[in-house]
Amino acid sequence: MGTASQLYDQSYPPKTKFTAADVPDLSGKVIIVTGGNAGIGYETAKALLAKNAKVYMACRSQKKAEDAIARLKQETGKEAIFLDLDLADMDSVRKSAAEFRSKESKLHVLFNNGGVMVPPIEQLTKQGYDLQFGTNVLGHFLFTKELLPVLLATAQPNIPGGKVRVVNTSSSVSMFFTIDWDSFKDGPARRKLGPRTLYAQSKFANVLVAYELARRYGDMGIVSTALNPGNIKTELQRHMSPIQHWFTNLLLHPTPMGAVTQLWAGTSAEGETMNGKYLIPWARCGETRKESRDPKLAERLWNYLEEQTK
Repeated sequence: MGTASQLYDQSYPPKTKFTAADVPDLSGKVIIVTGGNAGIGYETAKALLAKNAKVYMACRSQKKAEDAIARLKQETGKEAIFLDLDLADMDSVRKSAAEFRSKESKLHVLFNNGGVMVPPIEQLTKQGYDLQFGTNVLGHFLFTKELLPVLLATAQPNIPGGKVRVVNTSSSVSMFFTIDWDSFKDGPARRKLGPRTLYAQSKFANVLVAYELARRYGDMGIVSTALNPGNIKTELQRHMSPIQHWFTNLLLHPTPMGAVTQLWAGTSAEGETMNGKYLIPWARCGETRKESRDPKLAERLWNYLEEQTK
C-alpha cells in the first residue's frame, strides 16, 4: 500500500471493532497518562477510571488537571491523581518520575500521550530544544527512562497477562518527514523546516523510539507500541490559523475516537502480543514509512537522546 493509500485508509477507517466499553476490568492496575487533562488523554483516562484503574494524570498545569479530575469524578465516580509533569523541562521530568516512584512500586501501563503541535517557532524548551522535539520526543524519552525500573519490576513476562506496556502516541504526519539532526536546537536548519515539518519530525521520532524500546526491552516484559490515534478534534489545533482550523475540521473525528486505538494497545489481550507494532485507526495494526523500521536510525536517535538526558 502506497503512502497516499495508507493516509486515506487511516483518515477514513472502517468501523471500529473495539470501543472504550471493551476495556477489561483494570482493578489493581496502576497507569500513567501524560497530557491527561484534555483531548485524547482525557478520554483515555476516563475509560481507564471507568474500568477501575488507578490513574495518574501527568500534566503541566495543576489547575487544568484538577478541573479535569473533578469532571472525571462526576462522569465515572472515580478520582484520578495529579502528577506534576512539564515535558519541556528535563528537571521537571526527573522530579515527576521520582515523585511517582516514591508513591508506587508498580506501573502497568504508561501512555506517552501528551504533546504540542505547531506552536510558534520562537518557543523552545527550558533546556533550549525545539519545543516540539523537546516535549514530544525528548521529554517522553526521559520520562520513560526514569520509570523503567518500576516498569521492569512490575513485568512478569512468563505469566499470561503479566507484561507491562508503553503506548506512544504518534500521528499520521509521521509519514511526511524523517530526521534533520541539525534542527533539534534553534538555528537556521530548524527555522527553515518550520513548525509543521518540525511536528512531523517529532511524530516520526516517536515511532523510532517506540521501536527501539521494543527491541531493547521486549524480552524483559515491556510491550512498546506507537500509534496514529486518527485525525481527531483536540486542543492541539489551538495554534492553527482560522483557515487551517476550517480545513482541518472537515477531516476530523470526535475526540473520544482518538482514545480507541491506544486503549486497545494498552488494555486488550491482543495488546500484549503487539510489541514493536505500529497501530492505526481504529484498533488495527498498520504501517508507517519504512525508515521507522531502520534499526541503525533508531539506535542513533536513542543514543542521541541518552546523551542529551545524562
